[in-house]
Amino acid sequence: MGLTAVGLGSGLDINNIVKVLVDAEKVPKQAVLDSREATIQGQISAFGSIKSSLTAFQDTLKALSDATTFAPRSVTLSQKDYLSASATSEAVAGSYNIQVEQLAESQKLGTGVVADPQAAIGAGSLDLTVNGNSFSVTVDAEDSLQDIMKKINEDENNVGVNATIVTDDTGSRLILSSEESGTENTIGVAATGDAALTGIFASTTELQPAKDAIIHIDGLRVTSSSNSVDGAIDGVTLDLTKADLGETTRVTIANDDDKIIDNIESFVDAYNEMMTTLADLTAYNAETEKSSTLQGDSLPRGIQNQMRGIVGSLFDTRDGQKSLSMFGISTDRYGKMEIDKDKLKEAVGNDIGGLTDLFATEGTGLAARFDEAVDTYAGTGGLIDGREDSMDRQLKRIEKDRDDLNARMLAYENRLYAQFNAMDMAVASLNSQSADLASRFDALPGFTRKTS
Repeated sequence: MGLTAVGLGSGLDINNIVKVLVDAEKVPKQAVLDSREATIQGQISAFGSIKSSLTAFQDTLKALSDATTFAPRSVTLSQKDYLSASATSEAVAGSYNIQVEQLAESQKLGTGVVADPQAAIGAGSLDLTVNGNSFSVTVDAEDSLQDIMKKINEDENNVGVNATIVTDDTGSRLILSSEESGTENTIGVAATGDAALTGIFASTTELQPAKDAIIHIDGLRVTSSSNSVDGAIDGVTLDLTKADLGETTRVTIANDDDKIIDNIESFVDAYNEMMTTLADLTAYNAETEKSSTLQGDSLPRGIQNQMRGIVGSLFDTRDGQKSLSMFGISTDRYGKMEIDKDKLKEAVGNDIGGLTDLFATEGTGLAARFDEAVDTYAGTGGLIDGREDSMDRQLKRIEKDRDDLNARMLAYENRLYAQFNAMDMAVASLNSQSADLASRFDALPGFTRKTS
């Protein structure tokens, strides 16, 4: 920069003049760059919104692509004190009377007593067995009861034995518990080595016997090693919580049509939200004469067209080709889905097979076709990612253009200062010469300066 004050020769405010001239050159160009950047940032945000709505819609497709979604079962219990129950699509509708005679329990063993659980016991080894599987623990001469407990619990080959120490009035014992309940999961333990070690384990006693769960289903006796009983009723899991042979719990399995309808409604809601997002971002308001961020953009318009095309398609089912409208799902004039609940309920009750095929047929069903379409646009490396990459490159070019503009304006500013400084020095020189001449004239004999 040149002078930073009023020109000494000309008296002009050079700084302000230079600023005005630079701004006149820079501000319009800067405004163009700012406008371009704001437009692209707005488009990036808009495509982010589209991608989010597509992903949310795709999430609802996961359930509808699974045929079991269309065969849910509800479970009701006459009382909840003795068991809970859940059912898969394999379960058959019906009712069952169940009594819980006995809960399954895991075996617990207690070793002989030691006075100090931190005192060394003696060297040797322990062989532990559960349900035919075994592992061994080496006991060093300096190991205490606590060390043995730790080695059992941390052994990478442990086959299902938990060890802890319980201290009562007589001393401390190592308690061995089977991780799994049932009579098939009893614990075997054998010690070899020093007499103190073998003596402690030789006096091991059973503190809690292993037990199988015993239940009665419609009078039929069923045993299970676990309190979670699978397979006694096809597709049903019974989780036992309390035993009392005198109490009967009635378990009723029914088709859960409401859950099917809920899943379809969630799908429709997500579709409509997605289409609303697309419409809002591509709209033109005739009253305000303002365009939305992506108005006229071919990419969101392509998404809209493809989604509408899928909704209006025919799909192969076990009873021939069918459309969504045949199940009470249609579109309004804005392209959004709407549900005729009575018609949908009737279809769920009378044509669940066709509805299942329409939505869940692998590769060609509605869910699969929507999923493929969403991946095309919102998947990794999809069309939206490609557009976002292009916009990122545009932003980088704008940043470079901004840097180039600043460099040009700095050079322009320096040239202006150089020119105005040179002018100011020339004016100062002329002023000096004029003053000198005037002084010389004033000194001439008989010269009188005219004054106005």
